[in-house]
Amino acid sequence: MKTEGENGKSLPKRKNVLFKRKVLGPIDNLEENVTPDWWQKIFNFLYLKTDGDVVNDQTITTGEIDRFLDICNVAKDDHILDLCCGQGRHSLELARRGFKNVEGLDRSHYLIQKAKTQNQKEGLDIKFKEGDARKIPYSTDDMDLVMILGNSFGYFDTVDDDMKILKEVFRILKPWGKLLIDLTDGEYLKKNFEPRSWEWIGKRHFVCRERSLSVDEQRLITREVITHVEKGVIADQFYAERLYTREKIINLLKAAGFTDINFPGRLETASQRNQDLGMMAKRLIITAVVRKDWAPVRKKTREEVKNVVVLLGDPRRPDLLKPNAVFDDDDLYTIDELKNALRELKDFKFSYFNNHTTLIHDLMKNKNKIDLVFNLCDEGFNNDPRKELHVPSLLEKLEIPYTGSGPQTLAYCYDKSLIRGIAQEMAIPVAKAFFIKPEDSTFELPIEFPVIVKPNFGDSSFGITQRSVTFNLDELINAISEIREKFGYDKPILVEEFLSGNDMSVGIIGNPPEQYVVLPVIEEDYSELPEDLPKICGYEAKWDPDSPYWKLKSVPANIPDETKKLLEDWCLKLVERLDCRDYTRLDWRLDSQGNPRLLEVNPNPGWCWDGHLNKMSKLAGMSYTEMLKAILAAASERLKIGR
Repeated sequence: MKTEGENGKSLPKRKNVLFKRKVLGPIDNLEENVTPDWWQKIFNFLYLKTDGDVVNDQTITTGEIDRFLDICNVAKDDHILDLCCGQGRHSLELARRGFKNVEGLDRSHYLIQKAKTQNQKEGLDIKFKEGDARKIPYSTDDMDLVMILGNSFGYFDTVDDDMKILKEVFRILKPWGKLLIDLTDGEYLKKNFEPRSWEWIGKRHFVCRERSLSVDEQRLITREVITHVEKGVIADQFYAERLYTREKIINLLKAAGFTDINFPGRLETASQRNQDLGMMAKRLIITAVVRKDWAPVRKKTREEVKNVVVLLGDPRRPDLLKPNAVFDDDDLYTIDELKNALRELKDFKFSYFNNHTTLIHDLMKNKNKIDLVFNLCDEGFNNDPRKELHVPSLLEKLEIPYTGSGPQTLAYCYDKSLIRGIAQEMAIPVAKAFFIKPEDSTFELPIEFPVIVKPNFGDSSFGITQRSVTFNLDELINAISEIREKFGYDKPILVEEFLSGNDMSVGIIGNPPEQYVVLPVIEEDYSELPEDLPKICGYEAKWDPDSPYWKLKSVPANIPDETKKLLEDWCLKLVERLDCRDYTRLDWRLDSQGNPRLLEVNPNPGWCWDGHLNKMSKLAGMSYTEMLKAILAAASERLKIGR
């Protein structure tokens, strides 16, 4: 998961925070707690840990591939798709044995990244892709063999969705191509599942499971509570898998068009742990054949779909603003949520560029195929926040249209003091403040305490903590020294009066003065914060789950209508004056008399699913996908793309 910094950039929280959930306690009906999309969220690093000896054991994998190759007559140059491939254990083993045309597809971004990493590490040549098995991104008559292994079939709410998968497999298989499925024996499991079980996974993780049949007795519902010996409960999750009998899977395959359906054997997983194997305990091996005519070759027509490159930070490079200076699971989850949302936009074809080492080459190579770049690289070029403006500069140099603000706007807004000056020139009120230059060893204090000390340049609330709010001279000197030690003595510092009123954000999507929407104003809710702590949304609120600030949340702003109108007018003026484009977030705070004061202007603000912009969009009745679509539409309209 991510949150946003003071300047609106998307921030990852500490590792494993994604899996910290409220424990529900005793549940009478497990089925009521299963969400239709449970499979989108559950396949992460905890999955590999709790099921690791089944899904990540090389001895088990080797034995399964031996068995499958005995069953299927496959040539080394045949085209093979490992559908729902997970972390790619079967694909990787086939490639190790010399199979040249192996590809893997899975919905889990985390598992696909694991597969890609291992593929690269071993110097293999497998193409791993993210995708939905109900809409497989391959051409008709493309594959010789499609494998659905590791009991990866039957996750959806309805049989209709399972049928969609089989019809897609039928479509992409060549005439006489084969389907190989490894599927739990539903008839056996329905009679022999364990209603409750528990086991230790290593020395630190303890897993409890509850199971029950669905009301129609067609699915097995599982609740899994994972506890860490030091962190407590880190997951309380529910999932459901359909129990196919031989008869039902035969009928389904026949309805999808398959013939020659056979059951050449069973699989019984030789788990080293040999405790709770769940759906992996006893599985059927199923094969089927496609008998059809070759599809007619069609002439390609010009597609009306816009080709959009989504430009992101580089997960291969260090990023000093992130925990441990690396992209972690929370970052990958956030990007996965983005991809999932964009997948719903049928008028766009998205590809993703995040390798900054080859970025210039990649953009030049694909320049003529790109209609628009969705610039979401708020980490900056090479993950350097000072080089955020370098990304649009590069795109302008290559004459490639892009979303969001240009380099000049990003340069202006990175300088807090400069924005204050521009606002004052426009008669827009700001907090009282003074500027400390790098060479200043002494200074006068022209404002009264309390004050807040900030780096004049910076991202992600880095350097802004509860100690930044000072109430006397000694605390002020200590706060200044702390920032200088962290950022260097060559960086300027801004000292502002500390405002005690509502801490608010205003979002704008579109381009004033023509087409735009001002989103509902939100404010930070400090009601659960201890009284002795300063009311700020700084470093601790985004990075430290053990801090009282971690509980902060955003709520609709409780301010008079005339204040909202005033904020809207000032925001629109600033957006036009600074040439902020397509989407902008502006941060404000009220003084003790309820008067608004500008804090920052954030061009290209945080785009993450749990960020401030999306929170405001939800209050306006927009989903995450609709928010992203609105940004793309604003850029397309501004650039006259598609006209």
